[in-house]
Amino acid sequence: MKRVKSLLLGAALSLCLAAPAWGADTIKIGNTMPYSGPLSVYGTVGRAIAGYFEMINDNGGINGRMVEFITLDDAYSPPKTVEQIRKLVEQEEVLLLFSTTGTPTNSAVHKYINAKKIPHLFLYTGASKWGQPKDYPWTMGYWPAYATEAKVYAQYILDNIPDARIGILSQNDDYGKDYVEGFKDGLGAAADKLIVAEMTFEATDPTIDSQIVTLKTSGANVFFDVTSAKHAAQAIRRAYDIGWHPTHFLNNVSTSVEVVLKTAGLEKAVGIISAAYLKDPTDPQWRGAPDYEAWIQWMDRYYPEGNKQDYLNSYAYGVAFVMTEVLKACGDDLSRENIMRQAASMRDLEVPMVLPGIRINTSPDDFYPVQQLKLMRFDGEKWALFGEVIAVE
Repeated sequence: MKRVKSLLLGAALSLCLAAPAWGADTIKIGNTMPYSGPLSVYGTVGRAIAGYFEMINDNGGINGRMVEFITLDDAYSPPKTVEQIRKLVEQEEVLLLFSTTGTPTNSAVHKYINAKKIPHLFLYTGASKWGQPKDYPWTMGYWPAYATEAKVYAQYILDNIPDARIGILSQNDDYGKDYVEGFKDGLGAAADKLIVAEMTFEATDPTIDSQIVTLKTSGANVFFDVTSAKHAAQAIRRAYDIGWHPTHFLNNVSTSVEVVLKTAGLEKAVGIISAAYLKDPTDPQWRGAPDYEAWIQWMDRYYPEGNKQDYLNSYAYGVAFVMTEVLKACGDDLSRENIMRQAASMRDLEVPMVLPGIRINTSPDDFYPVQQLKLMRFDGEKWALFGEVIAVE
């Protein structure tokens, strides 16, 4: 049996676990990913999740039920996301939606999904809006909130760079705005004095070279870089090539050594600071750790074409583990209400490929599963962690 089957559905790519019709014995999970378009690098997350659920099925499923994972291409285009989510809900009749990717894309379907009362769980985006159980009780994020991550960087600057002159580059959408607002909140009253330049770009822009030149010209000696993979690599490379060497803070969704830093040039990324909650699979200190070795074995068997140096694949493994644990906790009650109830009652859950000391916690009033981070600095080969685990509320 093949691990996945690929079906072209118009402009959409559907990756469904090949399996017989299980009917009532099936847990049907829907997902959207940018398998094409400007952020197609993140498509590996959907492929890895498909591999994880294949492993689950090979081991008897979840409480005896097989998983059918249906993931569709939305090309990181909100109108396409609307079309694909409607297809998953109204045609495929999925039980829940899981790890849908992107802030503007999820924003386009946020109200629709909640009106339909469908669990919308562990989104692959850290926007603050995914943790509002009173207004949107069916949506829960997973990635650390962008705003709180940004506050960690702001506090570090206030504590360690007394002559800071800050230049900001951000994606011009809810994703970028969330980071910038959190960063300014973290700087507090000093924001107007310390920020000397702000530039934005569109996710579809072919290059951000002119923005980097403008930031250098501003005299900024601190660079807060809020980009996705392609533009992050461009920003690192362009800043180095024009001789601009600020203290560089890079948002954590763009820290892949394999996808971003190698593309930019490892020597050009030395000294960049970011924050993490995941183990970097390129870091040799994790070799021999039980969860790392289990992940490697899983990659070899269930996603052999995947890149073992890409943290996106270890992220997918961990978040699929969390989804599986929630469904296991549901027992024989797979009502949508019970799925949300179990998702909102996780206590100190230890997740594979997550940093030691970081645990997953939720409650009916707290829809932010990951609220701990650790700072790290790139040393030319790998990310080196420093300082203590920082709890962010």
